[in-house]
Amino acid sequence: MVWLFASGHAVDIVLAVIAVELIWLVAGRGWRMTDALLRLGPGVLMLVALRFALTGHDWRWIMTALLSSFPVHLADLMRRR
Repeated sequence: MVWLFASGHAVDIVLAVIAVELIWLVAGRGWRMTDALLRLGPGVLMLVALRFALTGHDWRWIMTALLSSFPVHLADLMRRR
């Protein structure tokens, strides 16, 4: 199991599940793509930051992914108002 996390593939599996959820929300539940992306986007960006951290990327990549999740989260909140 160590290799699964050290390689970042554990995060890849979670991202694949989220991709299936995105397809299900848009095709199965009738959500607009924008709404689904804004709802799932912050979590995806935080998972990307986690993958960067697990695979030893530079801290700037981790910070960029984490900081990018916040405006997407705010856009989702504003859209839902």
